[in-house]
Amino acid sequence: MNPLLPLFVVTPLAGAFLIMIIGRFIKEFNKYFASLILLFLACLSLYFLFITGENVSVYKVGGWEPIDKIPIGIYIVMDGFTAIVVCIINIVGFLSAFYSISYMKRYTAENYYYALFCLMIAGMNGVVISGDLFNIFVFLEISVISAYALVAFGVEKNELEASFKYQVLGGIASFLILFGIGFIYWKAKTLNIADIKEAFSTGYDRTYFLFVQILILSGFGLKAAIMPFHAWLPDAHSSAPSPISAMLSGVLIKAVGIYVIIRLFFNMFPISGGMSILITTLGTLSMVTGVFLAIGQWDIKRLLAYHSISQMGYVVLSVGIGMMIISKGGSKEIAALAITGGIFHLINHAAFKGLLFLNAGSIEYTIGTRDLKEMGGLAKSMPATSATSLIASLSISGIPPFNGFFSKLIIIIAAIMAHYYFLALLAVIVSIITLASFMKFQRYAFFNKKDDKNERRIKEVPFPMVFSMIIMSILCILLSLLVIPQIRDVVLSPAIDILMDPSKYTSIIIGQ
Repeated sequence: MNPLLPLFVVTPLAGAFLIMIIGRFIKEFNKYFASLILLFLACLSLYFLFITGENVSVYKVGGWEPIDKIPIGIYIVMDGFTAIVVCIINIVGFLSAFYSISYMKRYTAENYYYALFCLMIAGMNGVVISGDLFNIFVFLEISVISAYALVAFGVEKNELEASFKYQVLGGIASFLILFGIGFIYWKAKTLNIADIKEAFSTGYDRTYFLFVQILILSGFGLKAAIMPFHAWLPDAHSSAPSPISAMLSGVLIKAVGIYVIIRLFFNMFPISGGMSILITTLGTLSMVTGVFLAIGQWDIKRLLAYHSISQMGYVVLSVGIGMMIISKGGSKEIAALAITGGIFHLINHAAFKGLLFLNAGSIEYTIGTRDLKEMGGLAKSMPATSATSLIASLSISGIPPFNGFFSKLIIIIAAIMAHYYFLALLAVIVSIITLASFMKFQRYAFFNKKDDKNERRIKEVPFPMVFSMIIMSILCILLSLLVIPQIRDVVLSPAIDILMDPSKYTSIIIGQ
């Protein structure tokens, strides 16, 4: 057992507790302590990314060993896929917390903000490393309840309305998930993911489990905001403080939505043709509809929020193509390529969408508006924000040599090789429309004409905000290196292997 695994949950939980106590007595303790905690977690997650590889690390909470190969304790599991998502959570989390040092000065009750931020990180880490459904649900609730409060942190009408909508739809999602978990337990008599996989393989009631799969997909689809479960996302992402918008879009919808869907439908449920088609259809719908809803927006953060739906559509589409190929007994190499494209785009999206929300926050921080029609000429006054937003815009639009180009290219090539030519064409068209949308963003925000009298008072944002944006922009360039086979084998291949061969996941846990 690796004793470092519980630190992903214990550290931020302890941090939230200490921030609330010590922060009352020591001024500004909260912001620097939260950043320090998340820097430690970011380093720890990178450590696990490079040592995990093909191995699967398991920590049995309380030292509970299996009885007759039946896991009875709480299992914390770290494999190649988990390591990638844990890195996304904690690296983006650190940069968002560091960005908040300057950004949150305009808000009161910073203690509450940083404590909730740490709780949200603890919940997301817990979801990703949990090896059983019940603890996934518990940590899911910790993360989303914190997110509800953070969305409403401005306590103005729009923030409260967005938070209420998020809570209502989030509550429905949680009910569907818990209902599905109950049905799984009723049939499988276990909640451990690996053990459920074994129970399903011995006796599979097609109709019963199709109903359960739809419940689980609907619940986690709401958390991931894929179409048609997206109604809460535009308001929540646009109303939250910008570092929280970066976390919601860059991290939360992945950790508590997309990650769990991929994990359960590859490593727990048997892959079926019907569910593969449904997942691919939802991904395609999200990809296409999201970009058309985005292009007409003039509020920067709403524009970015709709693009989150579209870009997550790419991920779900690509993974769905891989599932369809596997269900038909097709080429494993093409299926692996499709899944690689999806996971690669999942990583890339965290970098460029997180950066774009930080850019939007910097613009709003400086000029006090999110309306593109009221902006213009910011490139000269805010060079760091302008340069980093250009990098992020080119990345999300799929322009080489930035990271988004390579992941989209892999998705399109996989679709063509699998003979899904229409899906490949849609992916290309959506990318072109995305480029048009971000050309509008760049033109109206940074290069449009503006009154000279206002130019003197506009200046670049403080160092913590600039630092986070620059690091994110560097990631948008460096992540392109994942296409190099030697680097891909270290980072992406272990995740693809554990998804393509579920026996590697189950054998470590139940010892078969």
